[in-house]
Amino acid sequence: MKFNFITLFPNLIKPYFSDSILGRAVDSKFIEIDFINPRDFTADKHLKVDEYMIGGGAGLLMQAQPIMDALNSLEKTRTIYLTPVGKKFTQNDAKRLSKIDNITFICGRYEGIDERIIESSVNEVFCIGDFVLTGGELGALCMCDAISRNLKGVLGNSSSLDVESFEENLLEAPSFTKPNVYNGMSVVSAFLKGNHAKIHVLKNNMALCKTRFFRPDLYQKLKSPKNIRKKDEKQIYRGI
Repeated sequence: MKFNFITLFPNLIKPYFSDSILGRAVDSKFIEIDFINPRDFTADKHLKVDEYMIGGGAGLLMQAQPIMDALNSLEKTRTIYLTPVGKKFTQNDAKRLSKIDNITFICGRYEGIDERIIESSVNEVFCIGDFVLTGGELGALCMCDAISRNLKGVLGNSSSLDVESFEENLLEAPSFTKPNVYNGMSVVSAFLKGNHAKIHVLKNNMALCKTRFFRPDLYQKLKSPKNIRKKDEKQIYRGI
């Protein structure tokens, strides 16, 4: 799978692909990364890619011509732009987009990009949250990471995808590691008894409790949530 980033600042993104899981994914050729700088396509002799907005307004806007020419230089690709008007990016989107061979992120800067680019050449618009970033690089990188880890071979243990947060609208159950007791706090006792069937049921119940408490919006989306009383929730978190 190939990811293209149309960005004025490729060095903000490149280091993320030199280490850890995505670094190995690049080395193993599960994913390919390319950077396209709009300054390489501008018709302006001073390599200018931004201009004041028609009709007024504070700040500068990235011009249509450099970005459009950059897009036209690419092979067939699905183009994505992050904007506050876009739908919220979710795990389901990450899984769906992982089935596409070529994705291009347009990383906006300043006050964004000329609207005509979005209308004519962007396939999907997304938003990663109700906050403002200095540029689109971080948002695009978040999406690229989420999409990439759904590709076969990228994660060392692909079965870990099945129990992650947001699968089936559930948050992941609490997890623990050694030592069994730390600072007077003990691991859930049932986890230590080796009965994997009971552990599986307990983890599922804990995931339901966690989702209902922290993300009631997700809990409401569950097709058939188990009826767990508040008393039962307290017992589960005590490890009973």
